Amino acid sequence: MDLRTLPRPRAAGSGGRPESAEALLVRHYRHLVGMAYLTLPADRGRHARVVAAHAVVQRALPVLGGKAAGRSGDASGYEAVRARVLRGALRRRRWPGAVFPRVWGVRLFTPPDDGDAELDVRLAELPAPARAGFALRVLDGLDRAEAAEALAWAGVEAPAEAARAGDELLRSLGGAGWSELPPGYDACTVHLRPGDLLRRRRRWALVAAAVAVALTAAVLPVPGPPGGGTGGSSAPPPAARAVPPERRAADLWRRTAKLDLAVWPARGELVDDTALVGRAVTAWQQAGPSAAAEPGSTPGPPAAAPQLLYAGRLDGTAVVLLTDGRSLARYTDGPTSGGPARSGSARSGPTSGSASGPTSGAAAGTGGPVLALAAAGDSDVTAGAAVVLRRDERGARYLLAPWVASAATRRLDRPDEAERPLAFADGVTDPVPGTAAPGCPGPVLQLRSDPVVAEQHAFLLADLGGLAPAHLTYTPPPDGSAPARPPREAVGAQALRRWAAGACAVPEAGPGVRQLNLWEFADQRLPQNAGELAWACLRADRWDGSGSAAAAVLPPNGGRAERLARADGRACSRYEQDTVAQYRWRAPNGTAYLLVAASRRVSRLLVTTPSRRLDQPAPPGRTLALDDPGTGPAGVEAVTASGTRLRPIG
Repeated sequence: MDLRTLPRPRAAGSGGRPESAEALLVRHYRHLVGMAYLTLPADRGRHARVVAAHAVVQRALPVLGGKAAGRSGDASGYEAVRARVLRGALRRRRWPGAVFPRVWGVRLFTPPDDGDAELDVRLAELPAPARAGFALRVLDGLDRAEAAEALAWAGVEAPAEAARAGDELLRSLGGAGWSELPPGYDACTVHLRPGDLLRRRRRWALVAAAVAVALTAAVLPVPGPPGGGTGGSSAPPPAARAVPPERRAADLWRRTAKLDLAVWPARGELVDDTALVGRAVTAWQQAGPSAAAEPGSTPGPPAAAPQLLYAGRLDGTAVVLLTDGRSLARYTDGPTSGGPARSGSARSGPTSGSASGPTSGAAAGTGGPVLALAAAGDSDVTAGAAVVLRRDERGARYLLAPWVASAATRRLDRPDEAERPLAFADGVTDPVPGTAAPGCPGPVLQLRSDPVVAEQHAFLLADLGGLAPAHLTYTPPPDGSAPARPPREAVGAQALRRWAAGACAVPEAGPGVRQLNLWEFADQRLPQNAGELAWACLRADRWDGSGSAAAAVLPPNGGRAERLARADGRACSRYEQDTVAQYRWRAPNGTAYLLVAASRRVSRLLVTTPSRRLDQPAPPGRTLALDDPGTGPAGVEAVTASGTRLRPIG
């Protein structure tokens, strides 16, 4: 929905006869539904939010008594309707027996988009009044004071605080208008799928069968088991026919300007095996809270019509890979299994970077189907370039994106060693052996895009034990004569050396991490000609939009980095580009030093030790070395040119 296609309610005339409540609702219906959708809890399913948003707006009608309340004019009438809508969305109560809206047999969902996952996470972190404040700022263009007044009308107890929180979210998104928000928040443009109908048909069939059995048992004698033995369990009923998943044209990736999982073609020798693919779709549609879901993903049915990415047999095990634009679902059919996966049979994912985690394991030979889910709502040309199909004792086998022209493996701990070519047929690689130490990225793929996508574009992906490997990037140290440098592919000699030292200092290395970046924010010449120390901030960005950061020092001898501190949040990201860190170091002659380093925009450093207090402009290199700092705690603070005060991470 583009707000430019809607009337601006606050610009309406202030005089004249008030319109009826019905006319106001009709005129502003789509606008009000969007406001209710944004205000409702963001952790609810899309179907529930769509239906609830329409119910909230429709229930605003009876209480108005057919006339617009408040001051005269269209604007005042709209404000009264808006207040009632917000009040209903904030209460989030249920209305037993409500006659509208009712949806039977289908599930509704708004169109998925790349921005949905991140914004959903951000909205879920806010209380309902703050979400309402965000909706007022985005949809109606109110300033903070006006949003607070509207929230007060809606009965919010602390309207100023709610308006401030909503305003902060808007500013963190770059002050985007509604025309720039993801289409997934237009609750009047919805898609539907028949998954609920299939479940309801099965449910009513089971109820009917149970009633028939009960009636029969009431009038017929119950014979005992023959021979006095116990009866065996019967096989489960066959799965209902699943709706065939969507498929993309084999050359779609060559004709689109956006490369992600949505443009992958369906590959594998079993793509036409309707029974296998149907079992996979049904298993996903029946997935419940006990389904194996990696961090950042939601256990449950697909949010949109599934798309088939792969269906094939690997080492005797059938594997199906699906996506709904927000999640990946990998269904593994055991060699002896023929039925659908039952809810609750899925397994929990690993919490470390081990390459043998149960979520990612294919469960080959277990004889039962396994469904694994992972977030993938922000895939692109790199983060959507490979998915793990199967793991066993020989290693992991990946399905590569159609735009990958060549593949190789690389030892991250051996930066001077050349990569080794990796064979792949129809997108499926040979096994990639290797495991990682706990907390460290695992085996690394070095992929190169087809020249149709980008000339000489190579990038690294690290196995973290999940379905999708993490994209490795590197941000070089600052150059005083150039603007800040953005992250780049970690394939250069300097990037490989830094990653060789800093890999095990990452803040996290497990499923759910989308990208790992090593930012070398400062270099420091050590006293007594002891070499050069590199200061780094390593960031892990998760698929759900959250993340964490860790400060580390990389020694001059090429040894492993020492992690100084770690914290969740957005430190060292594009939204928080300044940092400062401290490190106690002992020189070869035994002298103790307190080393301090800050990023390029820091203009002043404040250091307090048991023996001294220093407050001075930051040196050109933004580093300090204070000898004999004492054994007590030291405090370090930095001030940027804009006046922002910084403290070390953690």
